[in-house]
Amino acid sequence: MTITLRPGTTVVFSGDSITDPDRLESEDGGRFGYPLRIADEWGRRHPERAVTWLNSGIAGSKVMDLESRWQTDVLDARPDVVSILAGINDVGWHTLDPDNGYVIRAQDYAAGYDRLLAPLAEAGAELILIEPFLLPIRGVIEKRDVRIDEEVRKGWRADLDLKIQVVHQLADKYDAHLLAADDMFARLTATTDPEHWSADGVHPTPAGHAAIADAWLHLVV
Repeated sequence: MTITLRPGTTVVFSGDSITDPDRLESEDGGRFGYPLRIADEWGRRHPERAVTWLNSGIAGSKVMDLESRWQTDVLDARPDVVSILAGINDVGWHTLDPDNGYVIRAQDYAAGYDRLLAPLAEAGAELILIEPFLLPIRGVIEKRDVRIDEEVRKGWRADLDLKIQVVHQLADKYDAHLLAADDMFARLTATTDPEHWSADGVHPTPAGHAAIADAWLHLVV
């Protein structure tokens, strides 16, 4: 089943830096990010069906951060469709910071994510849940003056898989549309260098954002 975007539909994107690629600071509003790619392509394909596109993604957000501003960022917009991509910050991307060095347990991630979805389901909004993802970048990455090697990223992968299971379970519970981004990138990197899609394994390149946008647009008509 696909989601029908009718004239006047309001779509809200929520998430972390992947959803918010400098959308507030960039002169062109983060034109390479997947939300604006989706909006641009939809407008090209369906000029007769104007949709309101809202992006509430903020870099660094964990699920609990989304929850703290959920009313003003999402619920107050009375959206017809809500698309969520959150989880990589809950896994350990921020454990490089000794003052913020903890990982959100899968059960706490699940509980917080569930609290985001419950009022939307009650209001009848269509839901699109995007898997958090991690690409198999090779070698050492420099991040915040810290060297991140492949062993560190293997630890992230083990925890990420638990978070992805949560997203699948919540998609089943709420009859949401699942965008299997982690699986998509796994297939893409089987035949293409991972760096083509993400320089650091977390943040997509323009090509990576285009891949997410294309998969998202397959969920709507």
